[in-house]
Amino acid sequence: MDTKLIFVTGGVVSSLGKGITAAALGRLLKERGYSVSIMKLDPYLNVDPGTMNPYQHGEVFVTDDGAETDLDIGHYERFINEDLTKLNNTTTGQIYSAVLDRERRGGYQGGTVQVIPHITDEIKLRIRKAIQKLEPDIMIVEIGGTVGDIESQPFLESIRQLRTQLGSRQCCFIHVTLVPYLSASGELKTKPTQHSVKELQSIGIQPDVIVCRSDYPLDKGIRSKIGLFCNVPEENVIENLNARSLYEVPLMLEERGLCRVVLNTLDLEQREPDLTAWSSMVNDDIDPDRECCIALVGKYVELHDAYLSVAEALRHSGIANHARVNIRWIAAEDVEKGDPNEIFKGVDGILVPGGFGERGLEGMMIAARYARDHKLPYFGICLGMQIAVIEYARHILGWADAHSTEVDFNTKHPVINLMEDQVNNLERIGGTLRLGSYTCHLEPGSLAEKLYGTSEVHERHRHRYEFNNDFIEDFRTAGVNFTGWNPRRGLVEIIELPDHPFFVGVQFHPEFKSRPDDAHPIFKGFTAAALEYRSGNLEN
Repeated sequence: MDTKLIFVTGGVVSSLGKGITAAALGRLLKERGYSVSIMKLDPYLNVDPGTMNPYQHGEVFVTDDGAETDLDIGHYERFINEDLTKLNNTTTGQIYSAVLDRERRGGYQGGTVQVIPHITDEIKLRIRKAIQKLEPDIMIVEIGGTVGDIESQPFLESIRQLRTQLGSRQCCFIHVTLVPYLSASGELKTKPTQHSVKELQSIGIQPDVIVCRSDYPLDKGIRSKIGLFCNVPEENVIENLNARSLYEVPLMLEERGLCRVVLNTLDLEQREPDLTAWSSMVNDDIDPDRECCIALVGKYVELHDAYLSVAEALRHSGIANHARVNIRWIAAEDVEKGDPNEIFKGVDGILVPGGFGERGLEGMMIAARYARDHKLPYFGICLGMQIAVIEYARHILGWADAHSTEVDFNTKHPVINLMEDQVNNLERIGGTLRLGSYTCHLEPGSLAEKLYGTSEVHERHRHRYEFNNDFIEDFRTAGVNFTGWNPRRGLVEIIELPDHPFFVGVQFHPEFKSRPDDAHPIFKGFTAAALEYRSGNLEN
C-alpha cells in the first residue's frame, strides 16, 4: 500500500480540537502538493448521527453520496476543499452491524465471533477500502473520543495492528492533549499529558508527535519535559494555542513545524507550501472592513454546533464581502412570545435554517413574515423555505389552515406534503430522507441564476417533505417565483419573491458546500444584501 497513514488520537479531555488539528494538517499537506483524504472513526453505537438529537451531537453533516456523518467531516471538507463520501466516516454501530450481519449469513463458518480479530479486522477493512477507493497520497484518520474510553479501545487496537503490519515509516501517530494552567501556582502542568501518553503506550501505541493544546505558550523547558517523559523528540512536541480565527490554525501549526516533523516521520519529501491565498483569506476574516448582523432563528440555538455549517457559511460569506457577520442566535419559541420589532431591532437579515418537528414553527413564520413585510433580507434553508411557503399561503393567499402534513395531516391546504415514494417508508427513521446531491435547474434571469453564474447546479439535501406542486399556479398568481427545479422529479428547489430586495428559500442545504476561500453563492449574495440593507439604514 503506497498511501501513508496519519492517526490522530486525543487525551486528557474531549473537545480539544482533534478534528481541527487533523483538518489543518490536511490543508498544510495539500499546500505541499500531496493528495489528502481524512477519515473519522466514531466510537458511538449509533449507526450514524442521523437520528441523534442535535443537542447531544451537534449538526448532521451530509455528503454528496447521501451519508449522514459527524460534523467533523464538515471541518475536513472546508479545510482540505475535497468532497468526502460515506467511506470517510465509520461508527462502532456500522462496524458491529456489518460483523453481525456476516455472522448471521454464515460468513464466519460457525466460529466464535470476537472483538479481536473480527471487529478489529472490520475496522482495518474500512480504512483499507477508503484508501483503495480514494487513492490519496496521505490518509489522515481521526479516532473519536479520548484515550482510556472503553468504546474507543477496538479502534486503538486496530490502528496499533496496522502500524505493526505496515511498518513504522508507513504510519504516523499524533496525540492531541491538554496542558492546563493552574492559576493558583502560576504553572502549566504536564502530568495529564504524561498520563495520557502512558495510557496509549499501555496498549502498544507510541505517539510520534504530541500536539499540546494550551492557553499559554509552552517554553523550551515544558516541551523538553513532555518529550523526555513521553519518549518523543522535543521538536515533535507542538504547541497549539487558541487562534483568533478557526482558519488561522493551519498557519499557527505551520509556524510550529507540525508538517515538517510529520513528513520526517513518514519519510516523505519536504516541500515548501504556498499559503499566500490562505493567509490572505485569514486576514480578511480577522480584520474585515465592515459588519452586519444576521438573526438566525432556529429550534436548537442553545447549542451553536447544531447549526455549525450554517454559521461557518455565514462567516465565509462575510470573508467574501470583506465583512464580519455577527450572528444573533434567536430561539424560534421566543419569537412566538415576544415583540418582533424588539427582537429584530438592529438586524440586517433573517436566516431560518433546517429542522424537524412542530416546535418553534409559529415563531419561524413570524420571522419570515417580518422579513417579508419590512423588506429585510430573508434566507430560508430546507425547513426555512417551507416556513416561508406556509406563511405566504396563510397571509397572502388567505388560507388560514395552510400547513405541512408533517404537522397537520388534515389541513385542506397541504402546501408542504410528503413525497409519494415516502408514504410507505415511515417505520424507519434513519436513512429514509432525500439525502445527498441532486441536480437543480435554474430559471433564466432569476436571482439564483445570477448568484450562481450558471444554469445548473448540484446541491445536497436532507429532508422528507416537499413543496406540493398542486398549488404552484396559486402561488405564481400571488407573486412567488419558482426559480429552481429538480429536473428528474419536477420538485421545487428554490423560491424567490421578485418585489423584495432578497427573499430566497431553498429546499437543499447550501451550507454543506461552502468553503472559507470559496463562499457559497447564495450565502454570499444574502450577506451582500444584508450589508446593503445596513448601509441604507445608516444613511437614513
